[in-house]
Amino acid sequence: MKPLDELVDLKEPALVLINEWLSSAKNDCVLLPPSTERGEVLVTTQVTTRSPLGAIAYETGGVLIDHGWLRFPGSGHPSLRRTLPDWNRDKADRCYFIADDAVGGFYAINGGAFGSDLSNIYYWPPDSLEWESMDLGLSEFLRWALIGDLGKFYSDVRGPNWMQDVSTITGDQCFDFYPPLWTKEGSAEKSYRGTLPIEEAFTMKVDILRQVSDESHERKT
Repeated sequence: MKPLDELVDLKEPALVLINEWLSSAKNDCVLLPPSTERGEVLVTTQVTTRSPLGAIAYETGGVLIDHGWLRFPGSGHPSLRRTLPDWNRDKADRCYFIADDAVGGFYAINGGAFGSDLSNIYYWPPDSLEWESMDLGLSEFLRWALIGDLGKFYSDVRGPNWMQDVSTITGDQCFDFYPPLWTKEGSAEKSYRGTLPIEEAFTMKVDILRQVSDESHERKT
């Protein structure tokens, strides 16, 4: 493992680039102050601060975009306690989780789990059990999060009072819908909506996908 001094890039830090993107951002964005554990977080992550991912892990406690709708874990903060390496512990192989949203959607870097387009960002939306390619690399994805039309992207899962709704949950929670949005009966308008810890929402969806896969395999055999 590389030590901290080899991971902190003083010549070309990505934070400079991120701040440039922030200057032209169309969506609300907050860079949370880094925690005192940021050095340990970066060493565990093993990504240099020349990368936006390393910069987020070391220079911020996390990033909240669009009033907290979209969350990028960093080194930890009271508003987003999960650190980037903690959030990836015991998750799926050959991908790396970098962000999630208030409705239980998850974003990950493809490390081979989803296909041959390595390093592209994939999204696991709340209204589907299938991962979808964003056709964007990490830097492009972060820029899209800052300047893209998130309202249009999330139009099917946002209610009219979404901004007020998202202010009622923390960066470590998400909305939980019943019936789930990925079912025929589920919808953002009609499903009962509660809240869940984001970790619990992820585990539940993994378990559901496993059950569906097992049932499909049994039918084929």
